[in-house]
Amino acid sequence: MDKKSIIGIAVVAVLFLGFAYINSKQQKEYLEKKEAYEAYMDSVARATRPAAVPAADSTAIGEAPSGATAEEAAAAVRERQVETLGESLTTAREAEPEEFTVENEVMSVRFSTRGGQITGVTLKDYTKYAPRGERNQLIELMDPATARFGLSFYVKNGLRNIPVNTLDYVFTAEPETTTADGAKAVVMRLPVAEESYLEYRYTLYNTSSPERDYLVDFDVRLVNMAREMANQTQIQIDWANTTYQNEKGFQNENMYTTLAYRFPGETSIEELGMSDGAKSKNITTQVSWVAFKQQFFSSVFIAPENVSYANLAFDTAAPESSLLKTFTAQMGVPYTPQTEGYDFAFYFGPNKYSILKKVDDPKGADLHLERLVPLGWGIFGWVNRWCVIPVFDFLRNYIASFGIIILILVLLVKLVISPLTYKSYVSMAKMRLIKPQVDELNKKFPKREDAAKKQQAMMELYKKAGINPMGGCIPMLIQMPILIAMFRFFPASIELREQPFLWADDLSSYDSVLNLPFSIPFYGDHVSLFALLMAVSLFGYSWFSYQQTASSQPQMAGMKFMMVYMMPIMMLFWFNSYSSGLCYYYLLSNLFTIGQTLVIRRMVDDQKIHAIMQANAAKKSKGKKSKFQQRYEELLRQQEAQQRAKKK
Repeated sequence: MDKKSIIGIAVVAVLFLGFAYINSKQQKEYLEKKEAYEAYMDSVARATRPAAVPAADSTAIGEAPSGATAEEAAAAVRERQVETLGESLTTAREAEPEEFTVENEVMSVRFSTRGGQITGVTLKDYTKYAPRGERNQLIELMDPATARFGLSFYVKNGLRNIPVNTLDYVFTAEPETTTADGAKAVVMRLPVAEESYLEYRYTLYNTSSPERDYLVDFDVRLVNMAREMANQTQIQIDWANTTYQNEKGFQNENMYTTLAYRFPGETSIEELGMSDGAKSKNITTQVSWVAFKQQFFSSVFIAPENVSYANLAFDTAAPESSLLKTFTAQMGVPYTPQTEGYDFAFYFGPNKYSILKKVDDPKGADLHLERLVPLGWGIFGWVNRWCVIPVFDFLRNYIASFGIIILILVLLVKLVISPLTYKSYVSMAKMRLIKPQVDELNKKFPKREDAAKKQQAMMELYKKAGINPMGGCIPMLIQMPILIAMFRFFPASIELREQPFLWADDLSSYDSVLNLPFSIPFYGDHVSLFALLMAVSLFGYSWFSYQQTASSQPQMAGMKFMMVYMMPIMMLFWFNSYSSGLCYYYLLSNLFTIGQTLVIRRMVDDQKIHAIMQANAAKKSKGKKSKFQQRYEELLRQQEAQQRAKKK
């Protein structure tokens, strides 16, 4: 491996280390500019379009006359409410709410008749991390005290328009029923007037397909409501909840927790991005679903017919509060007097690629919920989707330990690139063999103005020896998409969650073998043994690689500090709070690379390579120069002529 190869590897490694920071910074700047532009366009649109919903009557609902007794005041307030809302809504406003739970094999869903809404979801197959390492508490997707889901619309009362928010009213609930296919149905109704009511129908599945088990169909029906509804073009949806911290390490989980959404017809999704504070976004176009996304679990509101607009926001909780983020989404769905209802759905479950990939809308269209799993963009995402995930899924059918699966994955990767690794070593061996000739060229062209001639002579020497100057770093370039793909895969893979291996109790999080009484900047307050071993193995690999290169390239001594010392230290600081499965993968990769190189070293005969080089040089010295080489030499001659002309 020559000097250019080593510099190339160092540059690629530095780029890899700075990839997340630079990408997030550029994305943040782009989103800020985009949000400012969209906010400006939204303000222009609001100023030029008529109001979608008529203004509500300003008369307060239920005011008691002064000087009345308590009974008279209560009667007066109710009379006023009946006059304004009608008997049905007034009764619903006064009713006492009830709560009940409906379950299937994988989750338990809590309902409240206040607003007819879902106030809590418990996942039965997953537990949350506790500070002492205990896992005896099931995952709760939302805080019941802050969960809300309501519809807002206007009803007519003579010449007045009365606002109705379903969160202010108590629905009547029918007993849980079981459908013919084994699903459980919950029906709740809000009477608005005589023979006119709003109906919610929730359906929980309990089938053999996991993607249906986590899906809750939510059908909204407007029964005889056209005569009661005011003139309006939208019904507003108000959805919000606060999520709990479920993983080890607040900052790492918060980094993957955000609000995501998808535009109709797109295969990709959009996110509000990472933030430790608050963030919001107003979307004036249609969206097909909105997700309150955590690192490993999501609550998704699905609107197959799409919502018209969405005002989205989140705020981050304090690290010591046991909460994570508060999400809010205000959305609008189109309404006309002919509207009979809406077919919505919720997904409450894990961010598991194999499950999310199969969730579709009632018409069978792909919702692309699998994009909630952050596998990376471009080639990195392709590597994960088409290589890593299928291999993992296949091996999981036969091997219980994910530590062994990761080991096999490393072996497969090394086996695939072994021919390139062999060529890389042969290229380095050739560089060692031609070192005396390289030294002669350095002595022959010592001056800087002779650089072009020296470069031309070096290229001629490489050609005769059959050396590709980039051959030494080709395996590294091939591995970079795999390494970055793994960097995205392991922290996002719920399959690794709660999976122990050796001293690590959870391969999706860091493995702390020592908790420090203080926090070190950029490092943390704990010692991750897999991260430490990975850094040591990287030091060993870098030292080994440097020794191989320095023997043929003495000028590489200036790169020693960066390659051998600085890089492992940077990786240790960066990966101390990352997935232990990722550190374990990089540890094995470094160890196998060293072992692979030692094996190839024993297989390769330098004398045989030297004989082949001499035979190739003899053949090529008799051969005719290629057109590319002729043009390259002509270019060098022109550069030399220009330099001589400048000196004159």
